[in-house]
Amino acid sequence: MRIGLVGLGRMGANMSRRWIRAGHSVVGYARHADTVAGLVADGAISAGATSLADLVAQLETPRILWLMVPAASVDSTLADLVPLLASDDVVVDGGNSYYVDDIRRSASLAKAGIHYLDCGTSGGVAGLQRGYCLMIGGSAEAVQRLDPLFRALAPGVDAASRTPGRTGEPTSAENGYLHCGPSGAGHFVKMIHNGVEYGLMAAYAEGLNILQHADAGRQTLEVSAEVTPLRDPELYQYQFDIAAVTEVWRRGSVIASWLLDLAAQAFLNDASLSGFEGRVSDSGEGRWTSIAAIDVGAPAPVLTTALYERFTSRGESDFADRVLSAMRLGFGGHEEQKG
Repeated sequence: MRIGLVGLGRMGANMSRRWIRAGHSVVGYARHADTVAGLVADGAISAGATSLADLVAQLETPRILWLMVPAASVDSTLADLVPLLASDDVVVDGGNSYYVDDIRRSASLAKAGIHYLDCGTSGGVAGLQRGYCLMIGGSAEAVQRLDPLFRALAPGVDAASRTPGRTGEPTSAENGYLHCGPSGAGHFVKMIHNGVEYGLMAAYAEGLNILQHADAGRQTLEVSAEVTPLRDPELYQYQFDIAAVTEVWRRGSVIASWLLDLAAQAFLNDASLSGFEGRVSDSGEGRWTSIAAIDVGAPAPVLTTALYERFTSRGESDFADRVLSAMRLGFGGHEEQKG
């Protein structure tokens, strides 16, 4: 199959490489001509385009266009792209768009007979080797038409052992890609996926932080009426090798995961993680997950708290903390303890 790819960043370029390995042809377009030329020379894309019009002209009808651009850029990209397309063409948004926007976009493109698919794509920069987990929304007809492209990106059934009880020909889900439902369904599932990711990451971080502080009884702490003293310092005399702990947890533990693998690699590279400031961004999915949980009345305290912790990491709670200090000073004369 021949596909037009808009957006040639780390994710887009690596996805293109997997398509080409599987025998597909990829025409790539990015805003910077140097990026396109470099990827053509590297063999990461089959051919380059100088504009969206040039990209569309190099594709056979019905065309397949795959967008790997930031969520904030999808509407403007579609505004330029859609007038160049024709009925029965397919546009796939493989980024992290809000599913509500997918519903709107799909309805708008349907008026011109254009199929719109939303495809939540998980795999990050390691997807080239590991493959990508794909969560797809849109019409069954369009999804089936693009099945060879989804299959080429997905990890395949051998990426994990088969669930006991599953027999026969592996399903698409077992191969790592799933048609989740109508428009928006793919990005809805990916949204919740990322909300879960926030919670898992926070759980690892909090647990490892407790281990890091398990030597509190060995520390000389300032005696102050403003700070609760450590009652039993003899109980907190441990100095754990965090890198070794994450390494042993990777083997046979019920909490083993790829995220833990990444943590172990980070601690091996720098045991103190001194190269990081601890400002954790959120790209939107965690917020949308919390909103959906509130809308449908599904309690999600872990996922929502993990999102709030990311806000805190960026200093968004500093003003609230100053308010707390001001009130404590007011009612009890409690002076702030300087760090």
